[in-house]
Amino acid sequence: MSLRRSDVRNALAEQDNLYTLAIRDEQISYQVIGAIRELLVAPEDREAVLQRLCAPATQVVTITVTEKGYCLAGDGSLDLSHPDIQRDLRNPRAPSSVVGFLAEAIRRRKECRLPPFAVISCDNLADNGRKLAKATAQFAREVDIALASWIESEVPFPRTMVDSITPATTPDLERSVEEALGLRDRWPVQREAFLQWVLERGDHADGPDWESVGVTLTSDVAGYELAKLRLLNGAHSTLAYAGSLAGHRTVAEAMANPALRELIEALMVGDILPSLKPPADLDLHAYIRAILQRFRNPNMHHALAQIAMDGSQKLPIRILGTVRDALAAGRSLDRLCMPLAAWMAFVRRAALRGAVLDDPLAARLAEIGRACTGEGSADVPRFLALETMFTADLRSEPRFTSALVHAYDLYAMRLA
Repeated sequence: MSLRRSDVRNALAEQDNLYTLAIRDEQISYQVIGAIRELLVAPEDREAVLQRLCAPATQVVTITVTEKGYCLAGDGSLDLSHPDIQRDLRNPRAPSSVVGFLAEAIRRRKECRLPPFAVISCDNLADNGRKLAKATAQFAREVDIALASWIESEVPFPRTMVDSITPATTPDLERSVEEALGLRDRWPVQREAFLQWVLERGDHADGPDWESVGVTLTSDVAGYELAKLRLLNGAHSTLAYAGSLAGHRTVAEAMANPALRELIEALMVGDILPSLKPPADLDLHAYIRAILQRFRNPNMHHALAQIAMDGSQKLPIRILGTVRDALAAGRSLDRLCMPLAAWMAFVRRAALRGAVLDDPLAARLAEIGRACTGEGSADVPRFLALETMFTADLRSEPRFTSALVHAYDLYAMRLA
């Protein structure tokens, strides 16, 4: 089911819902996948979506909507002022948001005395299952207290961690697939060979045989998740903004820049690693080496512009937790502020060029960017006023604000 757009449905409808998976590693391989039976577009066929969710055979619902699709406030709770949530609260029987669809489907299943499905988030959101559970129950509480209680007591929302770099589909990918297979695929998918899916053990264990397809079942998803969010995703965001400012287009290009490569390695080993307490079977030094190798993969054309999307949503999750841990431990913030400063400079550059950012806060960021002067002491407070990103404890912490101003000034000099 697509929550918003019909382009994937339209493309796959012409090819019997088949698509090509291109594994882009040292050896590139192709596989035609036939796992999709049906694609529904929610705004066009809301009732059909709800019927599928309420079918007795439906045991598992997976969610992949990126961080912004959860409609969360800065503290991780449901943003009741979000336009999509406001609309769904006015008419909960005709939902448009992820949380609205889940609440309505669960209500119907409860009414029909059907067991609940397990809701499995596959997004890069810290504590994703619990946050989605809390948001869904919070939404339900606004319309039906009994439903909220049932969600809290009966519906499984296991935490997950998914890791495989998957760049967006591009015309270049479509051409390479056609050359390799002799067939035109209107929506091929590409990813690296590395693949990791970690799923929390729980009441959903009676569903699919997860381990038979390589899923790691564990009681410590948080350890895997935090390592991935901070090391891989945090480094990705750093490359997205610092690399773009340096004129690079892809992750591999940025990693070929000695200064950026040195920054990323030092950030991961010197600043992020000390903040992590991994599961016993996760070797963080080996994990860092694997990430750096994955970033250097020349066959993965992972566009920095894709990673740079939704920075206002991603950076609090990927960077600011590490910043808080460093503050508590008395560690340096100099490198940790570089990705934040690079993002601020990236926003300012977009405003100077009249470019529109792909971000839920695009209009607000454009105003801030246009008001920026290139002086950190004046510009950084404008960004820190974004309460959905920077909480009061960070805005009032001089060690953080001074390090951020210093890092911003370094980028501002390069843009001058």
